[in-house]
Amino acid sequence: MGAEWYSNGMISTIDKAGRVVIPAAIRERLRLEAGSILEISIDDTGLRLERVGLAPTIRQRGKRLVAQPSATGPQPAIDIAALVEEERSRWP
Repeated sequence: MGAEWYSNGMISTIDKAGRVVIPAAIRERLRLEAGSILEISIDDTGLRLERVGLAPTIRQRGKRLVAQPSATGPQPAIDIAALVEEERSRWP
């Protein structure tokens, strides 16, 4: 089972167990790793995979409740301008 790129995206195959390969370049860009939780849904354009973020934990500090992120470690830095330019360059 493999995946290959073509002009508008990627083509991948489904194996007998129903698994689809997400190419390493995409996993790295989206910071997906083993154990990442994905929501699978169907919409008018097809199948959609979205990362499910862990809900924040609610903790009490003094008399107040505060939300604390569940994610640990540094948050990824995302260059929005580069992502927009990359997406624009995909289309003629």
